[in-house]
Amino acid sequence: MVQTVLLFVVGLVLICLGGDRLVDAAVAIAKKLGIPQIVVGATIVSLGTTLPEILVSTTAAFDGSAAIAAGNAFGSIICNTALIAGLTQTIRPTKQVEAAALKWRSVFFFGVLILLDVCGFLTGAFPRPVGITLLVLFIVYAYLTVIRASAEGGSDEEEEAAGDVSIPLQIVTLVVCAVFLFVGANLLVDNGILIAQAIGVPERVIAVTFIALGTSLPELMTSVMSLIKGYGNVGLGNVIGANLLNMLLVIGIPSAIAGIPLERSTVMVDMPLACLVMAVLIVPIIIRKKSSRLQGIALLAIYGIYCVASFV
Repeated sequence: MVQTVLLFVVGLVLICLGGDRLVDAAVAIAKKLGIPQIVVGATIVSLGTTLPEILVSTTAAFDGSAAIAAGNAFGSIICNTALIAGLTQTIRPTKQVEAAALKWRSVFFFGVLILLDVCGFLTGAFPRPVGITLLVLFIVYAYLTVIRASAEGGSDEEEEAAGDVSIPLQIVTLVVCAVFLFVGANLLVDNGILIAQAIGVPERVIAVTFIALGTSLPELMTSVMSLIKGYGNVGLGNVIGANLLNMLLVIGIPSAIAGIPLERSTVMVDMPLACLVMAVLIVPIIIRKKSSRLQGIALLAIYGIYCVASFV
């Protein structure tokens, strides 16, 4: 038990260190290249924090268990939006949101989600053609991000404030921090489950808490660290980018490999709920160019109801 507790603490430390330095490196790159923080959050940072979901789903597909990918992806979208974004916006709403970078990514997100909703409702699965389409859409998303980067560029003051920042060094830092987040999340979840079992916590409670939250811990720590450091747009961009990657890669890769059969609860509950929470987060921000504490409270309430309903 002592070893389990120590590994749990090591996982917590790795996540905290990884999240802290990942935010610093991302902001340094944004300032050096004159790119808005929300763009870096929605691309580099979100790719790093979504790695656990991508690896879990891809491994499952090769092991013949691709069905878990959809639940993993949509569960993470709900957790990222309702819990993580809800928590951060309740504590400190994001002011002066970089709307230009947010709008087209939001349109892209809802377009892909509606496509998956229709396909899932009509066929009850995501076959290989859907997976290939999602991977093609990922390439389109990456291309649009690159060609729009200059149009969404930051100010001269931001670039000047960056000083002598080494881009290669910051990229290496991002990679190392992403590894820290992945290893730390695994240690925290695996040993947290063992501790919970040792003290008699029911397996269903463990599944809904430790396992469901486990792969979203990198997004949570990154968003919290962004909030603490005053970079709210990085955290917001991370949530939106991670949600997009959950559909394009976490679902796209395993469905392209083996196809994904869908459970009825995923089609009837998880997918519509993912659409609802993203609408609650995004639509008011696009209209008002800033978020509000009321949005955060509403999202947390939705997540609480979702967890209670999962138990029932």
